[in-house]
Amino acid sequence: MMGRSVARACRRIGVAAALCIMTAGAVLAAADAGSPTARLPGYGPRTFGDRPSVAQMTAIGERLFVEQALSASGRVSCASCHSPQHAFAAPNARPAQPGGARLASAGRRNPPSLMYLQTTLPFTEHYIDDEDGHGIDAGPTGGFTWDGRVNTLHEQSLIPLFAPHEMANRDARQLARQLQRSPVAADFRRAFSEADKDVFDQPEEVVRWVGAALEVYQQDPATFYPYTSKFDAVMRGQAQFDAAQARGLVLFNDPNKGNCAACHPSGRRSDGGLPAFTDSGYGALGVPRNALLLANRNPRYFDMGLCGPERTDLTDKREYCGFFKVPSLRNVAQHRVFFHNGRFTSLRQVLDFYATRDTDPGRWYPRDAHGRVTRYDDLPPDLRANVNAEVPFEPLPQGKRRLNEAEIDDLLAFLRTLNDGFAVKRTQTGQHSGSCTDQCR
Repeated sequence: MMGRSVARACRRIGVAAALCIMTAGAVLAAADAGSPTARLPGYGPRTFGDRPSVAQMTAIGERLFVEQALSASGRVSCASCHSPQHAFAAPNARPAQPGGARLASAGRRNPPSLMYLQTTLPFTEHYIDDEDGHGIDAGPTGGFTWDGRVNTLHEQSLIPLFAPHEMANRDARQLARQLQRSPVAADFRRAFSEADKDVFDQPEEVVRWVGAALEVYQQDPATFYPYTSKFDAVMRGQAQFDAAQARGLVLFNDPNKGNCAACHPSGRRSDGGLPAFTDSGYGALGVPRNALLLANRNPRYFDMGLCGPERTDLTDKREYCGFFKVPSLRNVAQHRVFFHNGRFTSLRQVLDFYATRDTDPGRWYPRDAHGRVTRYDDLPPDLRANVNAEVPFEPLPQGKRRLNEAEIDDLLAFLRTLNDGFAVKRTQTGQHSGSCTDQCR
């Protein structure tokens, strides 16, 4: 895997000038170690001879990730929304997490998982997965967050630090003050200060180093992309699916049944790597409006993904309205809440929605004053034609659903094999066996 080889190379060299930042799926080597103030590629912080090392960056990034002092309230950390116990996704079934300077606000979206993002491409409106440029245009692809508005993990990491409804720092100066009063301050100063200077006297540099440390931490393979699921063990020939899991994989891949692999590819990548279970594309699924989101109390408010309101550069691309990024399905069975608006709180609900959205819409959407079902009610009426109507949404002849309850059971069994934490053991005869920790069940 590219991430593993980069981490090994960085640790082998062992100095800050070897610090490697994976940006948009490419690896950018840091500047020459001979310069005492060489710049890291692309965005600004300076390295100082042999520091900060990759180990320092990872350790400080891990501490920053759980440090509540980085928020204006002093009560919110990155981990408050991206729980390590839930695959770095939401820690509870709320559609969005509380935030703001007094914890009186709430986010507008369900926090996506931060795992298995290491091969994310920079955002493009026209992605062609073909080296000679003659492939099919797959449309908008790549970028981080639900709407792909940033292209690097350090940019992504900084968004919540300054969002008024999240960690709510007013500016770099406030963030630097908050961090300077935290338990991380001494190690942060030691790692990131230039000789005879204090990094906390340079708030903008503090912000850059915070973003860099969080980015390096999120590139730690053992934590963020360990590939330790039962699925991975099966792909390596170290385990076998049981009957239900095997049936579930067939349904997952079948273009006339689940058709899941159309957006969540399950085969090895072109470079031989294990799949991330996302094509990093975008789609409009018509997820029902969530009345529990504070922003949705305003009936004129619509979160339309690529075309706004959080993202502002594609507002005139009406054909993208309602499009949100396809998430990885790795560890999805550990999640407590699903989709960008947190509308569903169980994986079975999600699969039931896919199976019956267009065969039994009254199950999911409200009715108007005339008793008619208002489909796709989380988009303005003139944009509802953007919603995907392909399999598995498309009904069979006579309006029948494509997935029955028994098949959903099998899909659930397969999806649970994507949870990390499967322990592979070798028997006395040399055969492999395996068992799940609580995490991978």
